[in-house]
Amino acid sequence: MNKKQKKMLIRIVAASVLLIGLYFIPIKGIIRFIAYMIPYFIVGYDIIKKAYNGIKNLKPFDESLLMAVATLGAIALALYQEAHGQTGDYVEAIAVMLFYQIGEFFQNVAVAKSRKSISELMDIRPDYANIEKDGKFEQVDPNDVAIGSVIIVFAGEKIPIDGVVVEGNSFLDISALTGESIPKEVKVNDEVISGSINQNGLLKIKTTKKFSDSTVSKILELVENAGSRKSKSENFISKFARIYTPFVVFAAIALALFVPIFRVLILNIPALWGEWLYRALTFLVISCPCALVVSIPLSFFAGLGGASRAGILIKGSNFLESLSKLKTIVFDKTGTLTQGIFQVNAVHHNEIDEKQLIEYAALAESASTHPIAVSLRNAYKKPLDLSKVSDINEISGNGVIAKIDNMEIIAGNEKLMEKYDVKFIRCHLTGTIIHIAINRKYAGHIVISDVIKPESEQAVKMLKKLQIKNIIMLTGDLNKTAQAVAQKLGIDKFYSELLPADKVEKTEELIDGKNILAFVGDGINDAPVLSRADIGIAMGVMGSDAAIEAADVVLMDDNPVKIAQAVKISQNTLSIVKQNIYFALGIKFACLILGALGIANMWIAVFADVGVMIICILNAFRALFIKPVC
Repeated sequence: MNKKQKKMLIRIVAASVLLIGLYFIPIKGIIRFIAYMIPYFIVGYDIIKKAYNGIKNLKPFDESLLMAVATLGAIALALYQEAHGQTGDYVEAIAVMLFYQIGEFFQNVAVAKSRKSISELMDIRPDYANIEKDGKFEQVDPNDVAIGSVIIVFAGEKIPIDGVVVEGNSFLDISALTGESIPKEVKVNDEVISGSINQNGLLKIKTTKKFSDSTVSKILELVENAGSRKSKSENFISKFARIYTPFVVFAAIALALFVPIFRVLILNIPALWGEWLYRALTFLVISCPCALVVSIPLSFFAGLGGASRAGILIKGSNFLESLSKLKTIVFDKTGTLTQGIFQVNAVHHNEIDEKQLIEYAALAESASTHPIAVSLRNAYKKPLDLSKVSDINEISGNGVIAKIDNMEIIAGNEKLMEKYDVKFIRCHLTGTIIHIAINRKYAGHIVISDVIKPESEQAVKMLKKLQIKNIIMLTGDLNKTAQAVAQKLGIDKFYSELLPADKVEKTEELIDGKNILAFVGDGINDAPVLSRADIGIAMGVMGSDAAIEAADVVLMDDNPVKIAQAVKISQNTLSIVKQNIYFALGIKFACLILGALGIANMWIAVFADVGVMIICILNAFRALFIKPVC
């Protein structure tokens, strides 16, 4: 809770306590009036100020003026009653302001989730660059490194500036930048981009750009620029008030002034100023849109709460509303539709026991920290007997040759098999294929791939049932891999081999300004697209801090089915909102007519205000218990 919200809560509590206390204090006259005005101004001074500024700036007709006129009308009516020997009811005006501010407080808490600076959360931003000076390594600010300088990147460190490798070889984790799940091997003369993580070995890199022009800086810039162009739905109350406020204000003036004048000048009958002033003030009390200004944000707030109970964090009622109008949804692949974790997916054409083949491959790769090697060890599920293996020789970019149990084991790609004249069998599946040969005789191959989430296919089907027919996949993966995933999940359109800027550009092309578009991603590379889309949806468990921060909706358990559930919750919440709008306006306009005719008394006025509000609030809380079942 931020400072502004805390201050508002204190004001609400203080006004409530004073109002309850005054109920038990027997005071009369001017002292009673002053006493009741204290809680009124505590809770409503900012609304009065906004209404005044609106009038001063010649833009008076908004909800602030409506609240101010309605509550001041209630106070005037109470003073009128006091002047005629009755006990004036000031509670009405205070309660109206109080309920309005409670609604505003709920709205602010739901919408204004504290957002820290995206740059602070982006782990890809490097804090330093290593340079060699007088035979020693020194850490310097990346901004101080000139083009053409040689920087050193140790294992586990981020590459701070784009450049070319001049010494060393390693594997880079580029998943945060491109979405590509397979680590990229780099060697001398290969280009590398900032934000990549050096997984093993030492690299010396000659910089080709300034830090400010490097990939990592451009991604941060994309996030900031994209966020400034985010579309926002306009608040219903503001639209409504532009028409409703001038209508009720002028109608009340007409009742108080024009009708008595018309009676005297045209009908030649008594003006009855007091009676028509009473009708006008009653009209203003009835006109107070308390049921709308409280129940509408409260309905959204309850919908947000219901979504949270289902493990879906929606960062504001405007995004909850937009979800109900969703027409196009764009998925990132890695970590969103797939698990983002390597594992052995299949063993084919094995001439020996499957477990034995995996053991040989794991032993051959036992000296490597590459994710492929890790996945082989995980698939074996037992401690490796390293005494069996010797003479490990890594063939850069192709695989490894080792002696295991006095047998020559070759484990690697097709090029390695061809190099040693091993007749191999190509695999029809996509992924990383590890071919195994024992003493130059083919023994089979192991398929290692990023596994599709078991819920992804169901999620796509559910979204199609919700009439979201434009389901698209963007990915940094190779076209063959992307195509296999799209076909498996029933996604009709996909774009592959994309960098972060490409994803933003492609999203820009898909946004038409009419239909709501959502983007679903999890990596830092997705942050600019999440910010640019009408609705950004991030995976909360596997997702990066930057993606979660940039997103408007966060799935707390990374289940893509929750996207369809979020849409359903949104649709049901909007249905409740519409029910409240139609009910509140229907009763309100009926009572306004009765008030203008002099049929409605204060009891009807109270029902039109407080009674309708309570009914709408009870209906609004139904949104909290919506079952997210599609």
